[in-house]
Amino acid sequence: MSVSPHRPNIQGAEGTYSASLFLVPNYLFPLPSVATPVHTEGIWLTDDVLFNYQRCHRRAYLDLHGDTTRRDPPNDYVQKLRQDSLAHQLAVLAEQPAQQPVYSKADWLMGAAATLELMQQGVDRIAEGVLLVDLGNGVRLVSCPNLLIKQPGRSIWGDWIYVPADIRLGKRPKLDYQISVAFHAYMLAMVQGAWPETAWLILRQRGAYTVNLTDTVPRMQEILQDCLQTLLQPEEPEVFIAHNRCDLCQWFSHCYGLAQTDRHLSLLPGVTPSRYTHLKALQFTSLEALAMANPKQLENLPGFGWQVAQRLVRQAQAMLHNQALADLEVAIETGVPLLSFEELPTAPVELYFDIEAAPEPNLVYLHGVLVVDRLAQTESFYPLVAHSQAEEAVIWQQFLDLVWRYPEAPIFHFCPYEVQTVRRLAEYYGTPPERVDPLITRFVDLHERVTRVAILPVESYALKPIARWLGFNWRDPEANGAQSICWYAQWVETGDRRYLEAILRYNEDDCWATYRIKDWLVEFCQHRQAGLLPENLI
Repeated sequence: MSVSPHRPNIQGAEGTYSASLFLVPNYLFPLPSVATPVHTEGIWLTDDVLFNYQRCHRRAYLDLHGDTTRRDPPNDYVQKLRQDSLAHQLAVLAEQPAQQPVYSKADWLMGAAATLELMQQGVDRIAEGVLLVDLGNGVRLVSCPNLLIKQPGRSIWGDWIYVPADIRLGKRPKLDYQISVAFHAYMLAMVQGAWPETAWLILRQRGAYTVNLTDTVPRMQEILQDCLQTLLQPEEPEVFIAHNRCDLCQWFSHCYGLAQTDRHLSLLPGVTPSRYTHLKALQFTSLEALAMANPKQLENLPGFGWQVAQRLVRQAQAMLHNQALADLEVAIETGVPLLSFEELPTAPVELYFDIEAAPEPNLVYLHGVLVVDRLAQTESFYPLVAHSQAEEAVIWQQFLDLVWRYPEAPIFHFCPYEVQTVRRLAEYYGTPPERVDPLITRFVDLHERVTRVAILPVESYALKPIARWLGFNWRDPEANGAQSICWYAQWVETGDRRYLEAILRYNEDDCWATYRIKDWLVEFCQHRQAGLLPENLI
């Protein structure tokens, strides 16, 4: 069953009525088609649900239909982001007066009625309003724009219309932000009988950004229709673990447990959602099946090619047998070393470097350096900490002084971030080239070296999964970069040194983990060059 695309039911102060869209341009597509929900509680599709759907279909479904007892408690970093976002919203709303409809939290019917009453009165600015459209069959759309701003125009109320604005913490007008504000505009068109001429994102650093509704609305409506159809299904979407999107989700433990039980291929590095779709079409849905596949069966698939195909098969083999394998692209048989001494030096003194930084306020607050003196058989950790934004320059100079005490020592790090940050700080603080350029040549990125020559039985080639596979453990098992940012903010706010000590432990352990990986990689290359089996290394 579907409802009329031109007369949705609008929740108003005096009940439900039908609004004509005679003023809406042609690019406003019909309303989503609605089947009878299999869920007896109906569907309340909010802008938050639509936003989460863009990042994970399964998360949107679980948010509405999942067992809430299986959710993880929100971690400190997520709570910090929410607090920062709320502070940004309050700062923007304080710039100009705005009326806020009075309603109980999450009482969308009450909120929509109160908002509609303010719109009918022609209030200049409405903060945290609610727009609600009943599609029938127990399905309702709910939109909660941060701001509704009155402008000249023609609506069902007279010579004014409203345009939406969302206040976002992000630096860039990301597509999912634009889709959300396009959804607000879409809902406004149905409520006020006229299409908003524009819509805005108000970003913390960039300020107001105008969203092109002509381009964004059709894309939004495709997502809205797909989201609605997913939410109407009796079964939740298949698990797919993508750590860059899943790690902060409250459903992560639940989904990850299912994926581990099934040995789901999304736990395999290199298996992206699009590649997984092609693997499923060829019935390669298990670790065993992929490990036995011929790369030639995969190389012509979109997004694969020979190199990806052979590495995915080898990755499945490594995971299946819990063994480190040499990349077949490396010509071991020719006698060429897996890595030359210049690429992976072993020196009398070696430095292991890890940075802790907060994206807001763009502050590097810790340079951690582990100095390993192989001749003296000593290891010393140097934490260079900024107690405030003003001390970033101080610890930058301390870092330069420290690493130049050992002018011949290679500086090992994991991933390009440390080098990128050193370049940025050097430019920002006007550091002479002779102090920086020779330094850059000493950096050795172990992530690049590992991924170039070895295939490991890990779910990710990040520092922690590799080091933990090698038997290294962090003293604070739950510590990570996001938690470090929270600890730093709490330390600055409270002065409680327990937070600082937790940061230092985590950073030092990162340096030790990098050291452990470097020594293992040297041994791996030596053993493979000698033709020894990989299991002899673990």
